[in-house]
Amino acid sequence: MNTHYEVVAAIIRSKDKILCVQRGKSKYDYISDKYEFPGGKMEAGETKEETIKREVLEELNMVIEIQEQFLTVIHHYPDFSITMHSFICSCENPNLTLTEHIDFKWLLKDELSNLNWAAADLPIVEKLING
Repeated sequence: MNTHYEVVAAIIRSKDKILCVQRGKSKYDYISDKYEFPGGKMEAGETKEETIKREVLEELNMVIEIQEQFLTVIHHYPDFSITMHSFICSCENPNLTLTEHIDFKWLLKDELSNLNWAAADLPIVEKLING
């Protein structure tokens, strides 16, 4: 049976742009080099909010404020499945340091569809674009 993960994702806004980060190579081709919203797996005893702040701090060295819950996506990849809770977040300082990703872009909502997104992130991208 496939492993199921509970994960969180931060839709980080600065002015009118949204942060998109690119994954590096993975043991799974279907998520290698794809763009995603930063975040990660929840640890035992953590709230979604605690997880998202910790993951963004670890991955991007960035402090964020959570505004509101946005969309929860359940997605089945070939080797595992996830329930991903996304949150609209803001940051006072948009500077970041990549520790796990290979690239990042700050994009306007209308530019999001130009990127090659991980499949689980696509419903979030669509909702951001189309409201």
